[in-house]
This record gives sequence, C-alpha cells and structure tokens, in this order.
Amino acid sequence: MPSNKRVFVVGGTGFLGYHTVQEFLANGWEATAIGLPPAPPADLFPSNVKVVLCDIGISTDEELLSILHGHNFLVYAAGLDDRTTQKKPAYPKFYHANVEVPARILRLAGQAGVKRAVVFGSYFAYFHRRWPEMKLVERHPYIRSRVEQERVLTSLPGLDVDVLELPYIFGDSLWRKPLWYPLVKYIRSAPLVFYMHGGTACISSKTVARAAFSAMERGHAGTCYPIGQENLTWTQLLTRLARSDGRTVRVVKLPSWLINFGMLGVLLSHKLQGKEAGLNLRYFAQLQTAETFLDPQPSKDALGYQTSDLDEAFQETVEACNH
Repeated sequence: MPSNKRVFVVGGTGFLGYHTVQEFLANGWEATAIGLPPAPPADLFPSNVKVVLCDIGISTDEELLSILHGHNFLVYAAGLDDRTTQKKPAYPKFYHANVEVPARILRLAGQAGVKRAVVFGSYFAYFHRRWPEMKLVERHPYIRSRVEQERVLTSLPGLDVDVLELPYIFGDSLWRKPLWYPLVKYIRSAPLVFYMHGGTACISSKTVARAAFSAMERGHAGTCYPIGQENLTWTQLLTRLARSDGRTVRVVKLPSWLINFGMLGVLLSHKLQGKEAGLNLRYFAQLQTAETFLDPQPSKDALGYQTSDLDEAFQETVEACNH
C-alpha cells in the first residue's frame, strides 16, 4: 500500500533541502529530493530517498506531474538569491526564478494531488511590511520578487501554502562550500577586522527544517511566518564565528558613508557592464547597517517547532569552509 506520508522537496539536494529531507525522514516520512546536476555524493541520503536530477524550469508538465504524483506535501527550497548579479534589468530574472517557476510547480503539485506546501522565502519581505519608509520593493529587485512570491503563491487555488520568511542561515553545507566562506576567510585573515554597524536575525539549518515540518502539521494556509532564532549584531556574529573556529577577533565598525563610498565603485563597474545586483548597491549600506532583527517567538508558538544549537551551526559552518 502506498504511504500517505510522502514529501517532495524542490531543491532537496541543496543546503536547506538536505536538512529538510532529513527532518521528514526522522519523523517517519518518505521523501523525494529534486535538484540540479551534478549528482550529490552517493551516500548523502539513505537508499530509500528518491533523488531526481533535472532542471524544473525546462522540464515538461508531463514529466513533473509524473514525479509529483503520490506525494502529500511539498517543500519549495529553491530560487535565485540576493547575492546574484544579472544583466540589467535584473527584476525579470528574479521574478521568473522566484515567482513564475515556483507558481508553476505548485499548480502542478495541486493537480498531482499534493494538498499542502511550504515555501522558503526571505525575511526581507517581513521588513518590507515593517519598514515601508525604506521602500525596499521599489529599490531592490530581489526583495520585490520575494514579496511578489508571497502574494502569488499564497493565493493559488486548490493548495494550502505557507511561507517561512528566513534570515541568514548557518549549518553543515555537506558537499558544497558554505555561502559564508568569504566571510570566514576574512575573519581568519587577521585578529583585527573591519565591518559594518547593524546586525541580523540568524537561524540554524536544522531549525529551518524543523519549522518546515511543523508548518506542514500546524501551519495556517496563506500565512507568512517570520522565522528566526537569535538577533546578533555583526560584531557579535563575527566574534562567535571566530570563536567556533578557535580564534578571537576584534571588530572595528566602519562608518556608513565609507560603506557607501565602497559600493559606488562596484556600482559603477556594474553599470559599465550592463549589470544589476539583487540588492541595489546604492542603498546597500542603509539596509545592511540596519538591525534586521525580528521576534521569533510568535511564529515559534504558532508552529510549535524546537530550535537546535546555533553555536553548533556556527561550528559546522566554519568546519565546512575547510573542505
């Protein structure tokens, strides 16, 4: 008899997707992980996890419906992130990757019998609501795409969709070098480092996975949940990353005008190349030197998930930078 507990994880071979698959397995579910080539290591998942390698953006409806059939729940852990630089104008690329592609997949999932889905979004959508005076949607193509993603995906007919608005995430990236590698390399370079004012909410990859599983069980359809674990200034974050690496660093905060000045050179380079960043470099300092903090308790209470150790996630991050 087919199992009635089968999850389909888009981006399942990636950083968050992997940890999400593991969380569902730990709770007695079966899983299909779909991701882009190249193939992950053969021992990445247990043998009962079905791994499908394909580009969902170019796969036919028939191919995707065949793969989706028989699953009850879907986690969408893919998309174009804020660090990428595109040919100008950048927004159409972000819209396609973060709105059009997932909307198509979720519509097909509904046709295939999937009843509920959770989408991994961005906490910048939360700050768009909280700080309208910063005009985040008007200024940043990436943030605009994430806000539009929430609007479109939570209104799809025939499928209950929740969005987890995620901050910066730490943990074991396994067979890939962490996205935090440049920062870890920087704090390893000297005992005195220079960085920005401000700070961010942080979370571990395992906590994200637990939140996704809990959203499947307790999420309210159409709800966007800001998910966090700890709010840290950049100084605190760099200090704890260094400590996890067995080092100590002193962080000197740079004035915002100097950050802006440094961004002008990069902005000019992009302009000459006809490129545009997901986060507009003209307003980068304003955003990155803000305290993008959030209260994690309301979402945690609503969904009922447990957090993992963030310092353990920091240690896993710096250790993965050695690979």
